[in-house]
Amino acid sequence: MLGVNSMKFIKRSTGHIKHYASLLVGLSMVSCAFNANQQPSQAMDLKSASELLGNPDYPAISYGGYRGKSREEQPDMAQLKEDIRIMHAMGIRFLRTYNLQFPHAANVVKAIDELKNTNPEFEMYVMLGVWIDCAGAWTAAPDHTQENYEANLGEIDRAVALTVEYPDIIKVIAVGNEAMVHWASPYFVSPAVILNWVNHLQDLKSKGNLPKDLWITSSDNFASWGGGGSEYHNDALIALIRAVDYVSVHTYPFHDTHYNPSFWQAEDNSSDAQSALKSDDQQAFKIDEINRLMERALTYSQQQYLSVLSYVKSLGIDKPIHIGETGWASHSDGFYGAQGSRAADEYKQALYYNKVMRWTQEQGITCFFFEAFNEPWKSALNPNDSENHFGLFNEQGQAKYAIWPLVNQGVFKGLTRDGKPVASTYSGDAEQLISEMLLPVKTQNKSSLE
Repeated sequence: MLGVNSMKFIKRSTGHIKHYASLLVGLSMVSCAFNANQQPSQAMDLKSASELLGNPDYPAISYGGYRGKSREEQPDMAQLKEDIRIMHAMGIRFLRTYNLQFPHAANVVKAIDELKNTNPEFEMYVMLGVWIDCAGAWTAAPDHTQENYEANLGEIDRAVALTVEYPDIIKVIAVGNEAMVHWASPYFVSPAVILNWVNHLQDLKSKGNLPKDLWITSSDNFASWGGGGSEYHNDALIALIRAVDYVSVHTYPFHDTHYNPSFWQAEDNSSDAQSALKSDDQQAFKIDEINRLMERALTYSQQQYLSVLSYVKSLGIDKPIHIGETGWASHSDGFYGAQGSRAADEYKQALYYNKVMRWTQEQGITCFFFEAFNEPWKSALNPNDSENHFGLFNEQGQAKYAIWPLVNQGVFKGLTRDGKPVASTYSGDAEQLISEMLLPVKTQNKSSLE
């Protein structure tokens, strides 16, 4: 996701609603998501990408450790280790980074290496992102017919050098992040550009200059991988699908609650009948309706994944397909807030997280959930922008509703972020959280808000 503005079983008392809501997330987490007590049997340096991807014992997440409003404010090694220990305690074993333009990604890898040296049983792997830009990217006149060759070569060279140094940690290199999708107007390139760099890395593998079990991919929107309109279907894309070791797909039903909201419409939420319900019954109705809508969100994401699978199979290509990104923001004052689609809150985020993790783990799909921690730099001028609120933890290190059960189980005991113990948002009060949820309605405000 871009780091810029973008885009009936329920009790009828408030106390029981609180209890049920906690169980809803908690039981889902225990049954389908991260196993914090797992003990993989093989040594860390024996794991290859083919063994990690699709393996439910190695859950994945996107990670940026930025605490401030600018990426110039780099987290130090102690802060990175704090974060990595927190994610490790959750059961996370695979991190995704996005670029090597800043020291962050290299320092993440080095922090993992130091933790591993201190404790040989410590295990964490990395999908290393390489940022790709067109010529004139992020200016008033980007040239999408040409790439920024010198900058892109620098990214590739840094990725190669880091992978050679840490082959036991870096298991995937992703060439570009949403670099082919046309709505990434400040910087997108053609598939031919991505193909050239993928082929370059595959050639280094074949010559023994990169680990032979390293996997190469590009991570992009489902439409860019052929799952959208025919405007994306071309020979370069087909060659790219053949060249990568697997296809890394992004799917964001959250954003499409605004951009394509047909799946998101509530049925009769402004009716007199609802208004006439007693308070407890209104709460129960709201929870029931939100649960139904979040099931639609999961179906929407599944359809996007399957559209890519269908296209790849139509080419006669058999290629693994995993999810490089999906996520749900917990707050918004714009398109997804009270005046918009009303999609953003911690309850909906928790439902989506648990539903998508259950589905992908059952199907043998690795899902790099976006993301571990809020990153305030993504929309520095507006702290309430949804882009700043995709983390399962907020920037203070408080666990959002999706992972309250892990706090309650003592998983984070003794761990801190910037010196603060890991605690639950809302002080763990589910009744307060639920009271602040907004129920989507049929008529949406389509004015430009973000």
